Amino acid sequence: MGAPSALPLLLLLACSWAPGGANLSQDDSQPWTSDETVVAGGTVVLKCQVKDHEDSSLQWSNPAQQTLYFGEKRALRDNRIQLVSSTPHELSISISNVALADEGEYTCSIFTMPVRTAKSLVTVLGIPQKPIITGYKSSLREKETATLNCQSSGSKPAAQLTWRKGDQELHGDQTRIQEDPNGKTFTVSSSVSFQVTREDDGANIVCSVNHESLKGADRSTSQRIEVLYTPTAMIRPEPAHPREGQKLLLHCEGRGNPVPQQYVWVKEGSEPPLKMTQESALIFPFLNKSDSGTYGCTATSNMGSYTAYFTLNVNDPSPVPSSSSTYHAIIGGIVAFIVFLLLILLIFLGHYLIRHKGTYLTHEAKGSDDAPDADTAIINAEGGQSGGDDKKEYFI
Repeated sequence: MGAPSALPLLLLLACSWAPGGANLSQDDSQPWTSDETVVAGGTVVLKCQVKDHEDSSLQWSNPAQQTLYFGEKRALRDNRIQLVSSTPHELSISISNVALADEGEYTCSIFTMPVRTAKSLVTVLGIPQKPIITGYKSSLREKETATLNCQSSGSKPAAQLTWRKGDQELHGDQTRIQEDPNGKTFTVSSSVSFQVTREDDGANIVCSVNHESLKGADRSTSQRIEVLYTPTAMIRPEPAHPREGQKLLLHCEGRGNPVPQQYVWVKEGSEPPLKMTQESALIFPFLNKSDSGTYGCTATSNMGSYTAYFTLNVNDPSPVPSSSSTYHAIIGGIVAFIVFLLLILLIFLGHYLIRHKGTYLTHEAKGSDDAPDADTAIINAEGGQSGGDDKKEYFI
């Protein structure tokens, strides 16, 4: 029963005899640092701080335990290492143009009783080299399989490789990793295989390196591939709606890799071929109704042949009314109608003026003091006789 009851007492005595007692984790004379990561060729800053320096200076040492700085005093002749800040509570130094050999644990020490130290692990990232693509030697035929290899060395840690074709991701083999002769960096490689189509002609196959040292920057290489495929063709008329008497060109537009080098024109029901040439157009200088029919154009390259067909219907020579001519016809009709109305108006106006002018002249004659002429006398005489015998007037 006595042994268990003595255990708390022993623990209390142990804590009381320990340096610093219960405040061991809060020792103000203990320096502190932080781990740093730097890209090869860059600059790293090592910072060591302490609250209670106890009238002692801070010191930085490299992984080989060589003193770099003791307070403000340089201890190692290396111009890459410079003093940043030196106070009783801080010692900061910088190392520029960092190399892979600079990687390791750096020690900050303060020579109190006892000596206290803090470690800073410096990690140096190796930058991967621009990738190299191999495996493409010459043009591929449609439906053949393309196999490409990609390799990049100098990365630390090992980089990852990805593939894409234009904007499309390609699923390559898992990245293979091999240690470089320096024992610090790695060479990575990957392969990709895919069946090519005619749409892949001229496509760029891209291999990219992904690594934290690049900080999102693109480091990639592309390989343009060429795919050979059989030709295709289509026939395009010019003009689109041919009419009798017009000139017509039938264009045979061939596509392929290589481009078709020969075009053969035939008309169904007609022998021999109409035209066999490197020119792709069939020309009709003056269309006739007899030219109507189905025409075939065969485009040929060393990858094969393709025949396109076109049915020609020669229309009557009268022009097809267009929207512009219809518009002009409507405008002309309106103008003609307006002119017709104006003519009618002028005719009525002329008759009106003539009638009113005769009335005006008659009234003017009656109001005049001059004697009427003989004709007027005779007319008036006849008018008097018809009116009765009571009143007769004669004018000589």
